[in-house]
Amino acid sequence: MVAFEEIFKLNRTILFRISAMVVVALAPLAAVGQVNPEAAQGPGQAAPYKYEVYAGAAYSRFRQATESYSGLLGGKVQVARDWGKYFQLIASGDYYTVGTGHAHLPSPGHPSIYSFMVGPGLHANLYGNLSGEIFAEVGGEHTGGEGMTPSISFAGGFGGGLTYDLTRKFAVRLAGDRVGASFSLANNTPQLAYSTHRTWNARGTIGVVYRF
Repeated sequence: MVAFEEIFKLNRTILFRISAMVVVALAPLAAVGQVNPEAAQGPGQAAPYKYEVYAGAAYSRFRQATESYSGLLGGKVQVARDWGKYFQLIASGDYYTVGTGHAHLPSPGHPSIYSFMVGPGLHANLYGNLSGEIFAEVGGEHTGGEGMTPSISFAGGFGGGLTYDLTRKFAVRLAGDRVGASFSLANNTPQLAYSTHRTWNARGTIGVVYRF
């Protein structure tokens, strides 16, 4: 009986010491978890968003036809996917149909432009909530209402912008680009059929960014 009690006391002492060692070993981990419960996501920061959608009002110069409006108003939508801290893959579409400038011409017509572009982009923080971006783009552009050929021309360009963060999800952006394409002259005559006319249109957009 005495031997059994001694063994019980010995085992209880060993278990107590083991328990104390486990508590001491786990104490620093528990303290770290209390100070920074999001340590797995970075030093006090939530995981960054990977996607963003940008939409806004847009303006494009219109140089395809000389006897028409000097510019067109419309809208633009852009979707971007972040890869790493600075790099983005961007896809955008825009449509312009409201003429502006040269309205005194007797017959400015009813021109329109739409385009779809994809390309890489770089973005970085500049100061506080302000960041900047630059990008290159290639795709296709269509000019309507002017009897041009081809219907959709290969197009490409480059641009950049400034973004001001309102919250982590929402921001406002002012952006611009310059896009080149080749179409025939307006209402091409048989003598000039399919003669290309390369143009570079400057475009600008102001709108809202949503990240998710």
